[in-house]
Amino acid sequence: MNIIAWIILGLIAGAIAKAIYPGRQGGGILATMILGMVGAFVGGTLVTLLETGTLQFTAATLSIPGIIVAIIGAIVAIFLWGLFTGRTSY
Repeated sequence: MNIIAWIILGLIAGAIAKAIYPGRQGGGILATMILGMVGAFVGGTLVTLLETGTLQFTAATLSIPGIIVAIIGAIVAIFLWGLFTGRTSY
């Protein structure tokens, strides 16, 4: 059941992050889910770092605050991927 929740969270967060982030990002539904799952890890880790001051690899949960954190993390992941690949979003 946990894997299904991760897929749903990834799909929701990745799709919303792609809609919010300016420019065009390629990739299909699988890339969107992976982006959302990476965003959940990035967002969960950033929130844990800000709350506790320690770096722990955690993920957001399938809840409204968890989805918001995953969306923010996915936006950060899109930005970092653009820096890494040298692509700009126009």
